[in-house]
Amino acid sequence: MSSTDTASTPPGMGSLAPAVLPPLQGPTLLLGTLALSLATFMNVLDSSIANVSIPAIAGDLGVSPGQGTWVITSFGVANAISVPLTGWLTQRFGAVRLFCMSILLFVLASWLCGFAPSLEMLIFFRVIQGLVAGPMIPLSQTLLLSSYPAAKAGMALAVWGMTTLVAPVVGPLLGGWITDNISWPWIFYINVPVGLLAVGMAWSIYKHRETPTRKLPIDSVGLTLLVLWVGALQLMLDKGKELDWFASDQIVILGLVAVISFAVFVVWELTDAHPVVDLRLFKRRNFSFGALSLSVAYALFFGNVVLLPLWLQQWMGYTATSAGMALAPVGLLAILLTPVVGKKIAVWDPRRIATVAFIGFAVVLWMRSQFTTQTDMAHILIPTVLQGAAMAMFFIPLTTLTLAGIEPARIPSAAGLSNFTRITAGAMGTSIVTTLWDSRAAMHHAHLTETLVQGQGVFGVTVASLQASGLSAEQALLQINRLIDQQAYTRAADDIFMASAWIFLGLISMIWLTRRPAARGAASGTSDAGGAH
Repeated sequence: MSSTDTASTPPGMGSLAPAVLPPLQGPTLLLGTLALSLATFMNVLDSSIANVSIPAIAGDLGVSPGQGTWVITSFGVANAISVPLTGWLTQRFGAVRLFCMSILLFVLASWLCGFAPSLEMLIFFRVIQGLVAGPMIPLSQTLLLSSYPAAKAGMALAVWGMTTLVAPVVGPLLGGWITDNISWPWIFYINVPVGLLAVGMAWSIYKHRETPTRKLPIDSVGLTLLVLWVGALQLMLDKGKELDWFASDQIVILGLVAVISFAVFVVWELTDAHPVVDLRLFKRRNFSFGALSLSVAYALFFGNVVLLPLWLQQWMGYTATSAGMALAPVGLLAILLTPVVGKKIAVWDPRRIATVAFIGFAVVLWMRSQFTTQTDMAHILIPTVLQGAAMAMFFIPLTTLTLAGIEPARIPSAAGLSNFTRITAGAMGTSIVTTLWDSRAAMHHAHLTETLVQGQGVFGVTVASLQASGLSAEQALLQINRLIDQQAYTRAADDIFMASAWIFLGLISMIWLTRRPAARGAASGTSDAGGAH
């Protein structure tokens, strides 16, 4: 990576230009890097640590696991909304103040999440947590780049990137162990000491390196419309299956609000002098197809990441810890291969690398579509390990293609919009996948039971056998229904894995609608204008 490697950084790294300041040296540089890495690690960890804890959270708060996924989607949507505001907030308050305020508010929101007495309150605090988390990741990279000499910026980004890859490995393991051995609120409480340590170190080192501030107008109308259409759409997706979709007046109203506010949002943002989201970027060919393929792929990826531990814990008898162990190895190959991809991205064609990644995801999901109720841990781990290689070749090339040819002054807006679409798609992908899972399971349950006749055939023999073992007739029927449900939900998960694999293969054609950036453009994101239009 070059010192100006903006286009090739993974989504979420941000692209705010670091201030021109003398680099840090010695122990101060080490402590500064540690403080920024801790904050980043805490942020990324929080987006994955709750995945394996959803059944425990849902059971403790008296809701279904499907409703429990709101804990994930609420954080993602709020985080997506706040990311585009990072640039404006930085210029208004300064990078160091904003970064430290974000950490402190994140710590407070985490503490409140642990104390939440109901699902509604937990979701409310997760929304706050997601909103204040938005600036943390891009600003951590901004401050890190200002800490190192230009010649070592690539190494700085590699060290930074490792934290974003290690956190998804540690998250499921740590979340599972805490849930099984202590209690789920502690997955949020652990942020308190980590966050306070990070903010203390960061403020002591960076308070004299504050960036200039100035008052800028904010697109309050655009921001309101953004919150309105994203919130309405997410609520519609989350509550649709509970309320029988468009048979419910509430769902119809949410759908109308989402459509109308989105239409007005697009018109407003295209005509406002200071838009909160620069939609004109979609006029660029590479940005349009790059951001779209990245968002759809991330929705598939994140939806399936949430689905797998739900299936393992609800229907395969896994504990939160063992489900975490089944997910953790995803980071192994990602950690090994990401530096290689980052180093070669300016030499190799990013479209070829992304194509290999999508084929890799398709193979992984096809392997998972073969899962049965008899599948053991070893066979679950194999596609998980392979998925790490696909992840390493996924984020960097697609971000390179998306940001290629964009002027340096517009890179922050482009990175913010790309992150917004990706994070929003991930939250919506979770809702869609869990809804489809329940729907397909109901269909498979109906197919599995349509040939069963009370008191006849294998069904009658099984009921009689269970009663002979000491169960009542009702208990025997409940036991059989549980086994049928296990088969139905396993087949439903297989359907989603297989459909996702085919969609990944279909997305390959979208990658090749972009143009390859020139070598310099791949490294800096400042050339190859032709690749962007």
